[in-house]
Amino acid sequence: MKSVIFGSTGKVGQQLVNQALELGYSVTAFTRNADKIKVENKLLYIFEGDVLDYQSVKDAIMGKDLVLCTLGAGRRGELRSEGTSNIIKAMEELNVSRLICQTTLGCGESWNNLNFLWKRIMFGWFLKQVYIDHESQEKHVFNSNLDWTIVRPSAFTYGKLTKEFHTDFASENKSLKLKISTADIAYFMLQQSKSSKHVRKAVGISY
Repeated sequence: MKSVIFGSTGKVGQQLVNQALELGYSVTAFTRNADKIKVENKLLYIFEGDVLDYQSVKDAIMGKDLVLCTLGAGRRGELRSEGTSNIIKAMEELNVSRLICQTTLGCGESWNNLNFLWKRIMFGWFLKQVYIDHESQEKHVFNSNLDWTIVRPSAFTYGKLTKEFHTDFASENKSLKLKISTADIAYFMLQQSKSSKHVRKAVGISY
């Protein structure tokens, strides 16, 4: 499997790189700063570029079978949505169809899974721009012609890989812990690369 990972130096991205290599995937790690990637592996290629630069995005995607998107931007701007728009455009032009994109629990109907803290304090104020950016990011994915899967994780933790978490839960489910390790997020995203179960679906993931 020839893959490219956008957001490869982020919290989930680093896990994706390591776990994809363990699966024997050829991995192109797209990053603005190659020095941030400390992994050495014969299956790893580091591609230094800007996700807002369409040509570099297209060059990185060319010849790949799988695109994994876990873009982050802190609390600033619209990098996720604009970068994802470039990724989708390039994939459609190059006839690369499989996209697995990480957004956040709370988007769309999964808003109802959140508690008061996340609805009113975190996404209502502190991380409001992040939430808006993810909503816009999802719209780009929904409107694409790709074989996409959107993965909506709850709050990140740095715990171990457990492979034990909830997915496919109803939007009215209020029993979730609203946290998930970055290792488990990456694991679930990579599982989608081997399955058609969630193609053209958005799926939540949480403990």
